[in-house]
This record gives sequence, structure tokens and C-alpha cells, in this order.
Amino acid sequence: MEQRLANCVQLTVNEKQFIENALLSELRVDGRGPLEYRKLSIKFGKDDGSAEVQLGETRVMSFVSAQLVQPYKDRPNEGTLSIFTEFSPMADPSFEPGRPGESAVELGRIIDRGLRESRAIDTESLCILSAKLVWAIRIDIHILDNAGNLVDAANIAALASLLTFRRPECSLGGEDGQQVVVHPPEVREPLPLILHHLPVAVTFGFFSNENLVVLDPTYHEEAVMTGRMTATLNANGDVCAIQKPGEQGIFQHIIMHCLKLAHVKAGDITAKIKDAVEKHNNERALQKIKRRSSSVSVDVCGTTARLGGKQNQSGGGKDNSHLDQLKPKDEANFMECDATSSGQVQINKKDEGSKNFTGGPSSWYGKKDPYSECVNSDLLKAPMDSEC
Repeated sequence: MEQRLANCVQLTVNEKQFIENALLSELRVDGRGPLEYRKLSIKFGKDDGSAEVQLGETRVMSFVSAQLVQPYKDRPNEGTLSIFTEFSPMADPSFEPGRPGESAVELGRIIDRGLRESRAIDTESLCILSAKLVWAIRIDIHILDNAGNLVDAANIAALASLLTFRRPECSLGGEDGQQVVVHPPEVREPLPLILHHLPVAVTFGFFSNENLVVLDPTYHEEAVMTGRMTATLNANGDVCAIQKPGEQGIFQHIIMHCLKLAHVKAGDITAKIKDAVEKHNNERALQKIKRRSSSVSVDVCGTTARLGGKQNQSGGGKDNSHLDQLKPKDEANFMECDATSSGQVQINKKDEGSKNFTGGPSSWYGKKDPYSECVNSDLLKAPMDSEC
């Protein structure tokens, strides 16, 4: 079989027989069942339209960008969509740098067919000026680590990046109303893309035995299987596209059974993508909120504040401490500190009969220092006694 979308790993005869015999017992090398998916993780970058998906050990990164171009003559009111893939040798030694190979082209076509044929993206909303300017959406897919089933991982990464992408808002101006003005994000909030549904790709692997069918094949299983089928469906069960490379024939009832399984898996993956995107949007919204400091500044020269409130009673278990409203005070009054046993400090007005504090060392002679009232003498004696 022509090894498409797979690695060129060479397994021994014993390794191949071990994988097939384990599948006959409904077991897989990584411990999963034949129809179980690997753990899916979706992360987003700082820039809008960037996403990284990890499916098991397979890692794929996707980035969406847009630019204003002239539309096609046969579709003057619709934007365009293009997908580019990059297979780095760091992801798999069998990948060659430079011009995209056959596997990279086929990967891009599978994802493009699922999005384009199902009309998932509203291309008419990308039109700015009919027959003159439309938005061209570009999806760049980078393979970071190949551990099997690149199609599903790349498809999920493309969908996640499309949901988080924001394009600049445009308006028409000028004397003739044909001048396009692109507003930066600081002036106007960028607009998201309109997606009618999410076409999710689900890949099945077939082996020489007709009864052996696995979901989400791994790196080693791709080297053993003799055929594959990728079914692209949405959460409603609509079939968007089907791709079947390989020479092995498949019975009709097996295909229908795979489509039913793909419908269930597509619904689960769609829910995970939406949950991850919603969480990401909430985090972005919180970062844009400008928060003010909750601290209250107090002018001790012109106002009097009561800090700490009432002390806890011996019989009560609740803390009744609060901050009273600030009240103006006369210049003749000053704040007196009373040290409490619980460590709280209360600031109260001095009694009316007390004299005003004028300041200066000469006024302290023969009088009690007003600042010494805030100091607990027992606490000062404690360290002196311990040293002796």
C-alpha cells in the first residue's frame, strides 16, 4: 500500500503480527480499545487565530491570517479560503523539507474539502466591495510531532484557530463611497468569522482482516494497516466529505457502521472545541477589563477614620470589623491610638478636655509624650528581660 499521510517506519514481521493479534483480542498497544480516541488537548496562543492541538503524542499547530485581495470573476461577492501545510523533518524523519510532498498536499485537500464543500464558512460575509475587494482567509498548518492520525489533529487545530480568529473591521468612505478604510483594533473591535457548523474529521484504519477496524490509528498502526477512511461530519450527523486512500475494498455495511461511529465522535469533539474556545474568550475578556485599586486613601491631617471597627466579643464568633465613613475633623483635634489586646488599632477623636498637641521638643518637657500612648510598654520589656 502507498503510505500516505503516514510515516515510513519499518516494522519487523513479529511486530506486525503482534499488533494484529492484539487487535483480534480487541486490544491495542497503547491500552485503548479499538474504537477509543486518544486524549485531546487544545491550547491557544496570544495572537488571535493561533491554536495548538495535542492528540495523544501527535502535536499540530495552526495559524489563521487574512488579507484584502481581488475576488474571482465567477464569484465577485465571496471571499476565498486556502490551506497550506508544512511537514517539518523535526516532526518525523521521513518528512523532507522544501516543496510540500504528496502527503502534505493530501492532508490540506482533506481539510479544505470538508470546509469548502460543506459551506462551513460564510464566504459572502468576507466581501468588502463587490468585484473589487474581499478577505482571503489563509490557514497555515504546521506538524510539530507525528505520532499518527495527522488528519484529525490538523482538522481540529484548523477549526479551533478559525473560531478564535478576528479580522479587522472595514468601512467605505471617500467622495464616491468606494474607498475602503481598515480600522485598527484600537479604534474598532475586530470581527469574528461566521461559521455555520464545524466539520470534524474522524479517521478509521483497516487491516488485512476485514473485521479489524480501529479509530484514531497510531504511528505503528499506520505502518501495519492496509487501508484507511476519513469521514468528515458535523454534530448534526451531516456527511461533509469522505476520503478513502488505499487499495483495500470495504463492504457497505462496514462503511455505514463507521459513519454512525463518526457521528458520535464528531459530537464529542465539537463540544470539546466549543468549551475550549469559550474558556479562551472569557480569559481574553477579563484581560481587557480595567480594574481600579480597592484601597482607600485617608488624609490624616484633614479627616478622621475609624479602622478595625468593633473588637470581637469573648462570646461572639463573628468578626464585626468594618471601615466607617470618613468624617471631617477640626484642626484642634488629633488622632489618638489605643492599642488593643488583639493587635487591632483604633483611631478615635481625643476627648474635648485634652489640650492640643503643638509639636516641637520644647512642648514635651515635663509632659507625657502623646506618641507613647500607642506603644505597649510590656512588649518592650519582654525582649530586655530575655536578654538578661
